[in-house]
Amino acid sequence: MKTGLLVCDHINENFRHIAPDYPSMFRRILPGSDLIPFMVIEGAFPENAEVCDAYIVTGSRFSVYDEVEWVLRLKSFVREIYVSGKKYVGVCFGHQMLGEALGGKVAKSAKGWCVGVHQFSMLKEESWMAPFQPQVNLLMSCQDQVVVLPENSIHLASSPDCEIGMFRVGEHMLGIQAHPEFTPEYDRALMESRVERIGKEKVEKGIQSLQKQTEGALVARWITEFFSKTES
Repeated sequence: MKTGLLVCDHINENFRHIAPDYPSMFRRILPGSDLIPFMVIEGAFPENAEVCDAYIVTGSRFSVYDEVEWVLRLKSFVREIYVSGKKYVGVCFGHQMLGEALGGKVAKSAKGWCVGVHQFSMLKEESWMAPFQPQVNLLMSCQDQVVVLPENSIHLASSPDCEIGMFRVGEHMLGIQAHPEFTPEYDRALMESRVERIGKEKVEKGIQSLQKQTEGALVARWITEFFSKTES
């Protein structure tokens, strides 16, 4: 299966010793996948949705409601993927893009930044969630969140600070607000570099939370299963 990785940001040079780039982070958690990177942040898009069998959209420092050329183009391309029936998984910004592109709404969370390890409760068990786990700890780094789901959506996961943590649209598109591809080291580096924006107290709490075990590897397995299933 050819999976197009639509890369929506660059890793800061100061962090590349712990997180070289988005393709390497996703190849680490999806070692059996044939990932084909497209630097959409630089305007490099697939010719059409038929180019790949499935797509992953990465995180980004941008917001999905930014009036930026590549963001607007990506929004249109996500709609094309939806119509094509190709599988799609959006992570963080990609999760928000799925919501915004298909008629939902994304906004800055009233609770501010969501960083560190957060526990999500699964609201529904799907066949691709194998093995299923009712609660998962995942790394977070976001300020925007999906606040209104698009039509034909199934709400799949929630946490106290992120109500819409995971959702599915139809049978082939999945949004995950958390970052299964992150490592605790990278999440910590991001927090420490954004203390003024996030707030000292929240950063300290986020760093303390990194002591908890996370289920990024499990969610990566779910992504693989989601891509391989013909129906959810």
